[in-house]
Amino acid sequence: MKSLFAALGRYVAHDDPLTFALNKVAMVLAGNTPFYPLYLWAVLGRDAAPSILLTLCSFPFWAVVPAVARRNGLAGRLVLTVVGVLNTVWCSAVLGFSSGTALFLIPCVLLGTLGFHQRERIVSLAIAALPFIAYGVLRFGTWVPLKRYSGAEYSSLITLNGFSVACLVGFLGIAFASARPTRAT
Repeated sequence: MKSLFAALGRYVAHDDPLTFALNKVAMVLAGNTPFYPLYLWAVLGRDAAPSILLTLCSFPFWAVVPAVARRNGLAGRLVLTVVGVLNTVWCSAVLGFSSGTALFLIPCVLLGTLGFHQRERIVSLAIAALPFIAYGVLRFGTWVPLKRYSGAEYSSLITLNGFSVACLVGFLGIAFASARPTRAT
């Protein structure tokens, strides 16, 4: 187990502290992806199993971020943000807008704004626009979820997704803080 964690540490390592932090974020997302269908199953029951398994599709994309970042840190950080937006759109298409999955666009905005260096500001602003565009598409598009749920089930999904987003935003705050230089006062 110790050697597994050492290998994972080498996989996410990067000379740029910001890219290193976002590589860690990608691995946390990859590590949590298999659990999300279990949470959904607990909330929705086993009848929802076929559609909720579709939420696993993002796993390989989270896992590849450090490999992309090894070749180009900016590209790795871009991939992380784009995958976050696409995963949110996908899960919203599977579960429906009423499920609250669009709340995951909030951490995507943070990835797009705080996940880039000052010299990358133009790229940052462009990529940070993606979550807003995605929200508009999800909110005003004609998406029909694979399965409709009851009002109580949607309420439970909103609670689950809201709590998950709050945890993720907190983790992003810790990750970004670790990547920023500090000054003694």
